[in-house]
Amino acid sequence: MRILGIDPGSRVTGFGVIDSDGRHSRHVHSGCIRTDSKDFPARLAEIFKGISEVLEEHAPEQVAVEQVFMAANAASALKLGHARGAAITAAVVADLPVYEYTPRAVKLALVGTGAAEKEQVQHMIRLLLGLRQPMGLDESDALAVALCHAHTSVNAQKLRGMS
Repeated sequence: MRILGIDPGSRVTGFGVIDSDGRHSRHVHSGCIRTDSKDFPARLAEIFKGISEVLEEHAPEQVAVEQVFMAANAASALKLGHARGAAITAAVVADLPVYEYTPRAVKLALVGTGAAEKEQVQHMIRLLLGLRQPMGLDESDALAVALCHAHTSVNAQKLRGMS
C-alpha cells in the first residue's frame, strides 16, 4: 500500500510517501512545501497545488494527515486548520481516502510514548526507513504520520478478522 503522510503548516507543509505492508515500510519520496506568499489565501493555494503535484507524481492509495493540536493562540490554530483543509481538499479532489491522527497517537505508534520529542520521532523514522540523509522536522513528522497509518491500519485489519 502506498501512503502519503502530511504534516500541515501554513508556512511549511511536510509530506512523505512510503510503501508499506504494515510490517515493512520503504521510503519513496519526502520533502516540504514552503509557501512564499504573504497573502494567506495564496499560501493555501500553494499547499493545495503542492500536495496535488505529489499525489499526481507518486500515486498514493491513501492519505494520512496530522490533526490540529491546540496552538498557543486561536489565530494560529485557525491558520493551521486552514492549511490542513487545503491539503485534505487536494486528497479528496483526487478521490483518495483520508485518515487523521493526533500528534500524540503518531508519537505513541512510533516511539511508544505520546509525549516523545520531535527529535525522538525523527530518530525512529531514520531507523525504520533506513534513512541517512538529513531532513527537517516537518518532513520527518509527515513520514511519521504515514508510518502511524501503516501500522494502525494493519492492526485494525487484524482486529476486524478476530471478530
